Amino acid sequence: MLQRKCRGKSGPGMIRAQFELKPPPYDLKALEPHMSSDTMEYHWGRHHRTYVENLNKQIEGTELDGMALEDIIIATYNKGNLDTVFNNAAQAWNHDFFWESMKPGGGGKPSGELLRLINRDFGSLEGLIKEFKAAAATQYGSGWAWLVYKANRLNVGNAVNPLPKEEDKKLVVVKSPNAVNPLVWDYSPLLTIDIWEHAYYLDFQNRRPDYISTFMENLVSWEAASSRLEKAQARDAEREREEERKKEEEWKSRFKS
Repeated sequence: MLQRKCRGKSGPGMIRAQFELKPPPYDLKALEPHMSSDTMEYHWGRHHRTYVENLNKQIEGTELDGMALEDIIIATYNKGNLDTVFNNAAQAWNHDFFWESMKPGGGGKPSGELLRLINRDFGSLEGLIKEFKAAAATQYGSGWAWLVYKANRLNVGNAVNPLPKEEDKKLVVVKSPNAVNPLVWDYSPLLTIDIWEHAYYLDFQNRRPDYISTFMENLVSWEAASSRLEKAQARDAEREREEERKKEEEWKSRFKS
């Protein structure tokens, strides 16, 4: 994710931390022939860079300055006059996550716990791929498709949970418009595909389904998804332990009183 770098700020003794644009975790030519260096240079070098630069300008001197990127996304989602800040913060995060969802020589099959959950929740890897492709292909206009781990929490006060309770603690596919990402629903993203037209037009023109198929067959990093799943499950387990501790403390407090 985006890193911060301390820089001098106008005013005596004041230091601010700006978000920095970091390169993808591979050379810009490394995904060829499936994603061209022209697309990478245009997408990362112009679009992603612009989101980061605009975000730094918008948060300077505000209460958001110094917050983690994920916290900025949550704090500004669906907040009217903060929509432009949300858009730039979420798009900066989304693009970092997208680059890391791919790898040279990607595709193939997942393994381990990720494969077990895929088989449980989608019936098979083919079932997941079919649902993921459908979500990406049918997202109207610009947006994203995601594979997420949905735990049994929704601690975001200004978001609406788009899936019912029976979908808790499962892998699910969701799609989101424009800059929206699953963090605002308190879901843990595992994979994403960018379906804004600038992500694929140079290579595929208006053939979005071909781009989606290429992503799933030749670019997706199942290793990244597995690592993210492990962290998501660990976070969920820690939340449950913390809730149990709070319940126990509350019970003891009532008993003493």
